[in-house]
Amino acid sequence: MNRRLLQIYYGLPGWARSAAASAEGLRLNRWRWGRESEDLVAEAIERESWSAERWRSWQLEQLAERLDHAARKAPYYRQYWSTRRQRGDRRTWERLEHWPLLEKDIVRRFGPALIAEDESAGPYRMESTSGTTGTPLRLWRTKRTLMRRYAIYEARHRRWYGISRGHRWAMAGCQLVAEPTSAQPPFWVWNAAMRQLYVSSYHLAPEQAALSLAAIKKYGCRYAWGYPSSLALLAQGRGCRESAPQLSCVVTNAEPLLVSQRSLIEKSFGCHAYETYGMVELVAAAGQCPAGSLHWFPEFGYIEAIGQNGEPSLDESGELVATSLLDSGMPLIRYRTGDALALGQSSEICGCGRGLPRLSSIEGRSEDIIYAADGRPVARLDPVFKGDLPIREAQIIQERLGELLVLVAPSEPWMRSHETRIAGALRDRLGDLDIRFETVPTIPRGPNGKFRSIVSRIHHSAAAVAGSSYR
Repeated sequence: MNRRLLQIYYGLPGWARSAAASAEGLRLNRWRWGRESEDLVAEAIERESWSAERWRSWQLEQLAERLDHAARKAPYYRQYWSTRRQRGDRRTWERLEHWPLLEKDIVRRFGPALIAEDESAGPYRMESTSGTTGTPLRLWRTKRTLMRRYAIYEARHRRWYGISRGHRWAMAGCQLVAEPTSAQPPFWVWNAAMRQLYVSSYHLAPEQAALSLAAIKKYGCRYAWGYPSSLALLAQGRGCRESAPQLSCVVTNAEPLLVSQRSLIEKSFGCHAYETYGMVELVAAAGQCPAGSLHWFPEFGYIEAIGQNGEPSLDESGELVATSLLDSGMPLIRYRTGDALALGQSSEICGCGRGLPRLSSIEGRSEDIIYAADGRPVARLDPVFKGDLPIREAQIIQERLGELLVLVAPSEPWMRSHETRIAGALRDRLGDLDIRFETVPTIPRGPNGKFRSIVSRIHHSAAAVAGSSYR
């Protein structure tokens, strides 16, 4: 939504904002759900009983089909293999190790050329994500792919925990459902089409969070879902433990669930918190079962662990590289996710009784908390980099209240208009800040070879002084 439309939206009364959210929910539901959705959910549940041998056989069969389909139908890969043949390279696409690693920058630059030319696929829907590195990506999905995706999520991100999409739920995410600088509620909208109360992650100071908790109780939400950093801030709402809504569970996504966050969320809401893992690229997904194990969802992708040299890791731990199995419309082959994992699969069946493979850990990127000019804590800012911006990587650094430094590694000539656009998006969320930009060849990495998209060097107590009016 552009800034002009956003300002019009902010000027609407609360009921009208909820009506707009419900209209968007109807549109999303048309892409995500259909007549065959319940059958797809049942099939996903049935596959959970498969043995390791059956999963292995199924994945290899699917992998062979995806490699052949990508090499023949996706223009980018078709050109790649044609060039190799012209050079006399006899390696073939039938073997996964003959394919190059796919970098995010290639997806960003050549995204449309990765779409398979398949007339039977139907219309595509574009999804945009900045990714946790601040690198904008555009991806195209068919309705069939999206329906399969959400059917598996329904089976394993909801029904494992005794909930379903038919229940009312609260979402703590990064959508601008309320004007971030406004101190007046509501800090949420009710999306009737999805039975979802969307709570603003930009209004999580204790007094604001307390009002959002009251709304969650008022709307009768059965469970909460969202970023663990936002949910942890919500759990610290004024008087939360005394007046928290009765939830069946809390489901986290998009960030690693830290031990401290899990403890705070579970104590405040009096229920279990479950960690899930996934990405818009749809090459990998996992979820924590009620027995506590982290299960891989093999339907999404064929996974590899590679070491720093780009070769397969001998101890099955390293960077997660995955190949699309769920999505044939925009196949990503040997895609570098930038996350680290430890396979550590056990031959023993999990205590939950499911045959899905288990992982030791997935170490995704986690972000710091940024503080707005008035001291509000904000846990997620990746949407400011969405859209058609010439950015390879970006990082937001906060050294003191009221100031931000934005490092940008551009992919094309960097213009003042780009800075104005990002600064406007940041001020929409954080208020009137002094924002400086620096262009760099690349974002500095940490000891693990990664970088954080948000770096905050402000101590919580300093921000608390500025935000005292909210408590």
